[in-house]
Amino acid sequence: MNILLLGAPGCGKGTQSQYISKEYGVTHISTGDMLREICKQGTPEAVKIKRSIVSGELVSDDIVIELVKKRLRQIDYKNGLLLDGFPRTLYQVESLPDLGVEIDHVIELHVPDEVIVKRVGGRRVHPKSGRTYHILHKPPIDEGKDDITGEPLVLREDDTEYTVKMRLAEYHQQTTPIVTYYKNEAEESRVNYHRLDGTQTVDTVSNQIFEIF
Repeated sequence: MNILLLGAPGCGKGTQSQYISKEYGVTHISTGDMLREICKQGTPEAVKIKRSIVSGELVSDDIVIELVKKRLRQIDYKNGLLLDGFPRTLYQVESLPDLGVEIDHVIELHVPDEVIVKRVGGRRVHPKSGRTYHILHKPPIDEGKDDITGEPLVLREDDTEYTVKMRLAEYHQQTTPIVTYYKNEAEESRVNYHRLDGTQTVDTVSNQIFEIF
């Protein structure tokens, strides 16, 4: 099955993606992770992408679509895909047939903006693996260190309060039409659409997702 996780930055998509991909063996594609990896390369394109991310702007459709297309050529996803952060605009939705991807399930994780701003400020990331923690809700065993490697955790550049508010504004502007699109698809029985309360505990949300599938 092909799954699309929708939700604003900081709603918990990354955490739930880890649970879903492990439980069902679907291949997780996170455009956010891929873009942040490119930013480490120091190329002119990387500098441009990093500037967009840090300022809270969306990276251009063409760059993101090409990135996903390249990723799909590199992986075996016979058990299905879990798309996290893509598609994020209607233009990207329209690119899915050309990529050979048909969405079966859409899971929207809803979290109010004011909660997200508080959440993201406490998020910490292990850069090499992408594992995420939260200083209050999901702290590491040892403060400031990854549970697996013991390496330092970091606060991402795009997790500052200013950047998060900019990203939220962009998200609502670009993604609201996608929500409408897939709700209409659900009414026509072409996709399964579910909206979940993302303020619940991680385990509660993951159990609700498993019940849906």
